[in-house]
Amino acid sequence: MINFNSEFVSNKQANLNITNRAVAYGDALFETIRVVKGELLFWEDHYFRLMSSMRILRMEIPMNFTLEFLENEILTTIKSNGLKENVSVRVKLTVYRDSEGLYTPKTNDIGYFIQVKRLDSPNFILNDIKEFPLIVDLFKDHYVNSGLLSNLKSTNRIVNTLAGIFAKENDFQNLLLLNQDKKVIEAINGNIFLVKGSSIITPPLTDGCINGVFRKQLMRIIEKQTDFTLEEKSISPFELQKSDEIFITNAISGIQSVSKYRKKSFSQSVARQLVAYFE
Repeated sequence: MINFNSEFVSNKQANLNITNRAVAYGDALFETIRVVKGELLFWEDHYFRLMSSMRILRMEIPMNFTLEFLENEILTTIKSNGLKENVSVRVKLTVYRDSEGLYTPKTNDIGYFIQVKRLDSPNFILNDIKEFPLIVDLFKDHYVNSGLLSNLKSTNRIVNTLAGIFAKENDFQNLLLLNQDKKVIEAINGNIFLVKGSSIITPPLTDGCINGVFRKQLMRIIEKQTDFTLEEKSISPFELQKSDEIFITNAISGIQSVSKYRKKSFSQSVARQLVAYFE
């Protein structure tokens, strides 16, 4: 069942009109949230990112669109799908501008829908790079233009889509995206971190990466460490092969270690230390 503006419909019934702006113009935002035993992980960060993104896109935020209202909508959707409270669930909350019009909408009113899917494990599981290698390369066919809009989780993610197709066709498990200055900014489905000695490096938001919720959580943890120094700085492709570790993060998978980039193989000892904080 899908929660479509507080009405529950089956997957077959949940059809968007062809004029829906999420379809016609990519005029929508989404949050993917991990729910464990009825708890929405990092929910406040997800909610405030969504509110900030809606303001940036000049969407009209309804008065009832509170943190408590959306949390209840999500939990009710999980229950309506017959998923028990003791399971882990992937939630996708999509908010779209619900208006007629061409490029210029007639109103800034919004609609939303919520989809849920059961996850196999209640915990974030770090991949074993020996048994499940994660091989990456650069995606150079198209670039992400840095700027405020690139930080948003919008449905306008065509570069990520094309990178996913390229990865599938060339037997890569993921690809690293570049901005217009040819700086590495993120992976197809998450933020990236490099480990070089005692430094852990991640690109700044000004380079165009997604303002990831898990990225923020991990940065808070790293900043409290005495063994490591967190750096937000631009990453050149040349730095990838000089790194000790590379890992990709998002709110559903947690931390996933890269095993190989071109001729360089990586370890994952730091990733193992960090993922322990989320157990």
